[in-house]
Amino acid sequence: MTNPLLSDWTGPHALPPFDAIEDAHFAPAFDAAMDRGRAAIRAISGDAEPPTFENTIDALELADADLNRVAGVFYNLTGADANDARNALQRDMAPKLSAYSSEIVNDAALFARIDDLHDRRDSLDLTPEQARVLHLTHRNFVRAGAALKGAEAERLTEIKARLAVLGTQFTQNLLADERDWYMDLTDEQVAALPPSAADALRRAGRDRDRPGAVVTLNRSHITPFLANHPDRDLRRRAFEAWTSRGANGGETDNRRLAAEILALREERAKLLGYDSFADYKLETQMARTPGAVRDLLMQVWQPARRAALADGEALAELARADGIVGPLEPWDWRYYSERRRRDLHDLDEAAVKPYLRLDRMVEAAFAVANRLFGLDFAPLDVPLYHEDVRAWEVTRDGRHVAVFLGDYFARSSKRSGAWCSAMRSQQKLAGDIRPIVVNVCNFAKGEPALLSYDDARTLFHEFGHALHQMLSDVTYPLVSGTSVARDFVELPSQLYEHWLDVPAVLAEFATNAEGEPMPQDLLDRVLGAATYDMGFQTVEYVASALVDLAFHDGPAPADPMQKQAEVLEAIEMPRAIAMRHATPHFAHVFAGDGYSAGYYSYMWSEVMDADAFDAFEEAGDPFDPDLAKKLEADILSRGGSEPADDLYLRFRGRMPDVGPLLKGRGLDAAA
Repeated sequence: MTNPLLSDWTGPHALPPFDAIEDAHFAPAFDAAMDRGRAAIRAISGDAEPPTFENTIDALELADADLNRVAGVFYNLTGADANDARNALQRDMAPKLSAYSSEIVNDAALFARIDDLHDRRDSLDLTPEQARVLHLTHRNFVRAGAALKGAEAERLTEIKARLAVLGTQFTQNLLADERDWYMDLTDEQVAALPPSAADALRRAGRDRDRPGAVVTLNRSHITPFLANHPDRDLRRRAFEAWTSRGANGGETDNRRLAAEILALREERAKLLGYDSFADYKLETQMARTPGAVRDLLMQVWQPARRAALADGEALAELARADGIVGPLEPWDWRYYSERRRRDLHDLDEAAVKPYLRLDRMVEAAFAVANRLFGLDFAPLDVPLYHEDVRAWEVTRDGRHVAVFLGDYFARSSKRSGAWCSAMRSQQKLAGDIRPIVVNVCNFAKGEPALLSYDDARTLFHEFGHALHQMLSDVTYPLVSGTSVARDFVELPSQLYEHWLDVPAVLAEFATNAEGEPMPQDLLDRVLGAATYDMGFQTVEYVASALVDLAFHDGPAPADPMQKQAEVLEAIEMPRAIAMRHATPHFAHVFAGDGYSAGYYSYMWSEVMDADAFDAFEEAGDPFDPDLAKKLEADILSRGGSEPADDLYLRFRGRMPDVGPLLKGRGLDAAA
């Protein structure tokens, strides 16, 4: 039987044939794709001709085409629609893929060809993009251990294989804890919630075959519950379950895994000649050094903490008025903050949600992309991997640009959070290859699906990542789309969030089921409350970023939980605020190396996105056509084909400082 993962995809826009793909196809497809990759690598390293850019770098870029195609489908499914078979294969594939990667890095003949080209780079008559690709390829091989020999090379291979296994296990443990916990609610208990939140929890109960509504550990369920339910004991139970994910003992406990991951990362960095894993990781980022990261975070921490403490006093006063004796607790903050929001801004989220319908917010994201970049979106009727997923063809001036998939609803088979991935990335080396881009979110399902303002912001954020992939215009896969420095990758996504706040966008697309626009006074109050509770939001984020940095800047802690506690004590973390991501469920840091020693990057990028949107405000038009063209030409289309600093300097003419960020978060008065 022909394996559809390895056959030519001949459907519309060469989409994966999801209706023909079965779980049993993945293992043999991975094996066959790796065999083809090995053959391609052997052909490169064993080539009798002297190394040229074409017979070495070009060939290397194309060697894993089949593997990338299979992995693009599989790893999207393991995150968005996991099942037992996929989880088992993911565990099995982690060490195999790590070993395959190590085979390539440890191929001495291959590295010798790359090293030779790198030594002769100034005489090769390369295009700027080719020069960049050669530099990155050589650097990637060196950082992966290609220059190591003997026992050191063998040990690094062992470390990378073990880290791949541990990261996979960390992710699956977290998904298991999120999937298995729920709290039943009586009809009376659920009736205390706003209608949209109550409906979402009733639907969650039906999905789990429970007799009534349930609270789950999905953020779109638990956050409205914590913000709106008056029963303090129920809030405490839900909050403690949410914050103890990965730390419940037994097989799904992640604390031991975190300690081993940190120790192995430190050993890896030292084998490669670095003082710490943070030094190793940050070498390739805009920040460059742990000290630069810490300086930025502390510039934001102090004003954020002052603002949060002031807000906390006001919330504690509301709690005391309710007869609560003792300090404000973390499970109290969102509840009393929501009450205070209503008092200060006459703003009830339950009154806002009917105007933030999912379908209209998707239309809003599309419409902004049309005004800025001339993109059009047309629905596609094609087989997809889940009934909730939708597809659109993206075109410009009638020319195909990309396929965009939106997978918006929470379900037990999907890991928590929101993300953007590419099943296929843009490139020109193998022809005019256009991307398939996926946005995955965890919004509560409803008829219609209603979003909070934070949910709508998440939608715009992930769509900003999608635009970075769609508008990519490079030749080489290595530098395509979001293949940029980690502390630059969040710039396009966080910048796109600003267009949600443009009054004209909300006036047009924030409409209720009858098509009526949000009343102007409600719109004014929504925008007026944009920075409300920003001290809390900033503190919970920066605390997590500082803990991540401390884990990796120096010796690996034997007990990460103790180290976490020491960091929080040193920065005087407000007791009523919890880290956004505590260690046992800090998937950004422990599910893989992506954001390890790099969680700060959201803040680093925000310094730039605040400054970048200031350019549109200075122009007096959030849709200024010249600036939009410049944004695409200088940043969105270039991927990683140039250093991030150069791209930003070309767009803005200078590097930013932290001032616009503090102003945008409403923290400038507390600075």
